[in-house]
Amino acid sequence: MKILFVLTSHDALGDTGKKTGFWLEELAAPYYVFLDAGAQVTLASPKGGQPPLDPKSNEADSQTDTTRRFEADAAAVKALASTHRLADIAIADFDGVFYAGGHGPLWDLAEDQASIALIEHAMASDKPVALVCHAPGVLRHVKGDDGKPLVNGRSVTGFSDSEEEAVGLTRVLPFLVEDMLKANGGLYSRVADWQPHVVVAGRLITGQNPALSAGTTQALLKHLPTVG
Repeated sequence: MKILFVLTSHDALGDTGKKTGFWLEELAAPYYVFLDAGAQVTLASPKGGQPPLDPKSNEADSQTDTTRRFEADAAAVKALASTHRLADIAIADFDGVFYAGGHGPLWDLAEDQASIALIEHAMASDKPVALVCHAPGVLRHVKGDDGKPLVNGRSVTGFSDSEEEAVGLTRVLPFLVEDMLKANGGLYSRVADWQPHVVVAGRLITGQNPALSAGTTQALLKHLPTVG
């Protein structure tokens, strides 16, 4: 099985002068769930090359066994430094798609036409798409076959307003994930802040926060062909 793993290329946290990007745990945990299951993983981002890492995700209290495993893995570090340009990707070459979060995707992937088309083609081809934490924000302009927002009438989750308030960024971001999903007709659900919560709506799989990085990945694997 072949997995397309999509990361942000955006590194500016609004007008704060601070950096953002992808969240390391949301790359590392799913990456090894996929590899350990025997999948081939291709990393991609809007600009290609090295995606920006949210520096907060690499602070001591955010590190995990999987983040340390990733940073010590020469092959993984090399793959991350040379991600494919998303516009050059053909969904026909993959069995499923996974989007990592971090705040960066709310600026670039949410508006990226290649990303929007890729998700629409994946869903139309009955291929699973999983998105964790802030990554469900990339569904903002994605449409279903009926021309309505893809999330309209579907059960979904994503980083909650209260979690965003807790990290103090509600006035910095271009939009809030929970608010957008609801405005687009999504049947949004959540649990307590920072607790694991994954929602499976057919081939669309969403996780509320980083606690579900691996769990969201496992849900995606259930929709994929077995290796070999």
